[in-house]
Amino acid sequence: MDLSRPGRRAWSLPGLDVPEAELPPDQLRASPPALPEVAERDLVRHYTRLAQMNYGVDTGFYPLGSCTMKYNPKVAEQAAALPGFQRLHPLQPDRTVQGALELLWRLERALCEVTGMARATLQPPAGACGELTGLLLMRAYHAKNGDARRKVVIPDSAHGTNPASVRLGGYEVVNVPSDARGLVDVSALEKLVDEDVAGFMVTNPNTLGLFEEEITEIARIVHGAGGLVYYDGANLNAIMGKVRPGDMGFDIVHINTHKTFATPHGGGGPGAGPVGVVDRLVPFLPVPVVERDEATGEFRLDHDRPDSIGRVHGFHGNFGVLVRAYAYVLLHGRDGLEAVSEGAVLNANYLAALVRDVLPLAYPGRPMHEFVATARRLRDETGVRATDLAKRLIDLGFHPPTVYFPLVVEEALMVEPTETETRETLDAFAAALRRAVEEARTDPGLLHEAPVTTPVRRLDEARAARQLKLRW
Repeated sequence: MDLSRPGRRAWSLPGLDVPEAELPPDQLRASPPALPEVAERDLVRHYTRLAQMNYGVDTGFYPLGSCTMKYNPKVAEQAAALPGFQRLHPLQPDRTVQGALELLWRLERALCEVTGMARATLQPPAGACGELTGLLLMRAYHAKNGDARRKVVIPDSAHGTNPASVRLGGYEVVNVPSDARGLVDVSALEKLVDEDVAGFMVTNPNTLGLFEEEITEIARIVHGAGGLVYYDGANLNAIMGKVRPGDMGFDIVHINTHKTFATPHGGGGPGAGPVGVVDRLVPFLPVPVVERDEATGEFRLDHDRPDSIGRVHGFHGNFGVLVRAYAYVLLHGRDGLEAVSEGAVLNANYLAALVRDVLPLAYPGRPMHEFVATARRLRDETGVRATDLAKRLIDLGFHPPTVYFPLVVEEALMVEPTETETRETLDAFAAALRRAVEEARTDPGLLHEAPVTTPVRRLDEARAARQLKLRW
């Protein structure tokens, strides 16, 4: 607003090419909105400066554990920008969008091949919505069987969206503890699972980055009580081509395409969270589903599914994101997707080996695609906490990892390098982390004051959360 001057503008509107319509008097403003009046030069410079202050995967390493901040390949962006995809209207007749419907049909089958599911919906616009969709499918299945169950069991290390989705799905949350290895305590689970449990929801590898070694026994216990086993696909990128959730005994799988197939993080949207199911849950999938006429080869949208839970998103999901995911799948192929998982696991273990003597792992065993270290010993010896290390990393030129999650680990630092980073980047990050730990022992005040090189110094995050300012 400080650059605003009356009469300046950075826009121009084309001539009216449709009949002018009268607006209802009660919809008209009494006075113009208080918007800034600036020249195009000022507008461009303003947003360019904001962009230069921002941080993203195109500008640097983003080791946020649990978030899987992969580099987004530009070839997928080019595919999504093709005019035949970009200029579609979702209400076009099926016969005019055969290419788009074929892409959705083929992507669904690729996702089912990766996960071991029978069919899938591509509608959910994000992973959290995929979770809710999966739980609504679970509810519809039990309701169809006349079985009104009330509880869903989740591990104590679960993603925060899991209990939230369970509650939104109308269920009660039951937590099962982790054992000394950081895995689900199977004996405790067996005591919790009864005929009132609708299902068990888990990530594998779990949120601590560890593979649930007894997953088939877990599935046997839940199925034995009539429940369903739900796979939170947040960490599917660690096992592609190696093992499929369906082969482990899972009945429902949701996929975060940004974490698995390198589509952009949406920052609240757009995104995509497809959900796959086994045969007995297929009738409950959201409508419409894409079907192919085997006689003619034509594709159509099938709305006639009486047991469907209905729509979970307008039209067919975020189509542009699904195009990017399909391009990624085709680019890599079967062997390439397996190599993606191998690279993710290799990078995480390499980085963990570089720092584990100064920041030990929270649990024993070899991690998969990410690892959780703890700064508890450093805190006890120096007073420097995980958040101080994270802020110091900013001054050293790196985005910090996730801190204080999972909640079951004191002073947690959760690091996920992904397969897209080079060894040189991992070496540089490890050196910065080791330097910060050394500084904590020689000059702890430096870390307590960090960051000092940013436009905004350390914020009072607790106050910001309690005293929200959502208006400018």
